[in-house]
Amino acid sequence: MDTSFPLPSSATSPSSLVPELERSSAEDAAAALLSSPPLSRTHSTSSSTGNTQDSDDWEIFPPLDKLTIFDLLDQFALPQRLEKINKTYATQKEKVKRGFQQTKTKAIQRSKDFDIDKYREKYAKGLDKVLERWNDTKVVSSREKISFVVGVSNVFVSGYLIGGYPEWMHIWYSLQMLYFMPIRYYSYHKCGYHYFLADLCYFVNVMLLLSLWVFPNSRRLFIAAYCLSYGNNAWAIAMWRNSMVFHSLDKVTSLFIHLMPPVVLHCMVHLCDPEFQAARFPAVARIKTTELYGLRDMIIWATFPYFIWQISYHFGISVRKRDKIAAGRPTSFTWLLKSYKNTWIGKIVHKLPTQLQEPAFMFIQYSYAVLTMLPCPLWFYHRSLSAVFISVVGWWSVYNGATYYIDVFGKRFQKELEEFKKEAAKWQQYEGGHSRSTSEVNVKLLHDLDGGPKVSGSDASAPSTTTPNLKERNPAAESIPAENQ
Repeated sequence: MDTSFPLPSSATSPSSLVPELERSSAEDAAAALLSSPPLSRTHSTSSSTGNTQDSDDWEIFPPLDKLTIFDLLDQFALPQRLEKINKTYATQKEKVKRGFQQTKTKAIQRSKDFDIDKYREKYAKGLDKVLERWNDTKVVSSREKISFVVGVSNVFVSGYLIGGYPEWMHIWYSLQMLYFMPIRYYSYHKCGYHYFLADLCYFVNVMLLLSLWVFPNSRRLFIAAYCLSYGNNAWAIAMWRNSMVFHSLDKVTSLFIHLMPPVVLHCMVHLCDPEFQAARFPAVARIKTTELYGLRDMIIWATFPYFIWQISYHFGISVRKRDKIAAGRPTSFTWLLKSYKNTWIGKIVHKLPTQLQEPAFMFIQYSYAVLTMLPCPLWFYHRSLSAVFISVVGWWSVYNGATYYIDVFGKRFQKELEEFKKEAAKWQQYEGGHSRSTSEVNVKLLHDLDGGPKVSGSDASAPSTTTPNLKERNPAAESIPAENQ
């Protein structure tokens, strides 16, 4: 029987490789191989005995120059060889897996060590920051320092002019308007608050400037500016919580817009010499001497410019900019609606339909303006009452400023100290005693900050839980929200 054997494509004909064997011998050997169990191949040369077990497992075919008929016949033992190869592959896979696990374990350990070092560095920086804020008196920027100098100087210069040269007060006020208003426009436009620049307080300042420099003979313009300045603007110091915070240019500007117009008008009406008053402010002189204005006249003539402003504001801001306001751009209406939502009047407005809330707000605002104008005849015709009223609203702003400095600054620092001490406690628990001496030193520093007794030994291992109660040392009233006007 003529039996053929499949060879790999890379192998050559067996007759060309073993010419010394005859075909009959090959047929007899093949018949014997088929009738016997599968053979395991052994190399025909002695040099193959020096090969390693792994290289022998992976070697499927011997070199071509050493290929014999037995190597060809040995292909019938391929299943056994494949099983051996699979075992070798499984062994190599286990080795790679163990190596990967070892590398992963080492990487995790290095990561833990890195986290500890990173947390140590963060802890040290936090401690340095707290100590620096505790001891450093330069906690404001150069711009805030300039604002502080300007605010304090304004108080001294204004007081000097009121007492010695009241006829110069309107000039001092006009110069400050040229300084504060461009800064206010730039800062509010930059942060998206420029719709507040259309509020009534700015409109009243424009009216006063027109009465001073453009229409000094207009009695109706002057009386409207007077009533709205002593009414809406002055009382807004309490409503908007304006505060005398000298280092904040924004708060100084807000206080100037509301407080300075009544001060200037007080000088014009009560402190200027009658001859200078008649020459420079003829409208004031005529109202005081010949054309007396009562409460009804004051409210009527103040209502006309108020309605002009209200209609212009409604169509120019509320209607024309409705989409931007709905997108989140703040106005005085949205700010007041949010700030006073928990008061009785805020709850009433919130219960109304959305389309009626703004008309209700305009009605309430006009009622508030009329209510604050009721005492204006007293302020206009009585010098002492006018001085007392201006002093009261000025002291109110000083009290708001004191509340801001004590409550806001004190609570802010106390909060930072609490957060830092929490981080210190977490770090000590996480570290687990690896840096005991460092922890003891840092806890001692924290006790020094708290003003408590210094600890030593085992007592220093845990962070102090006492904190400086700044509120007990400096009691103050409620905190002041951010001013928008």
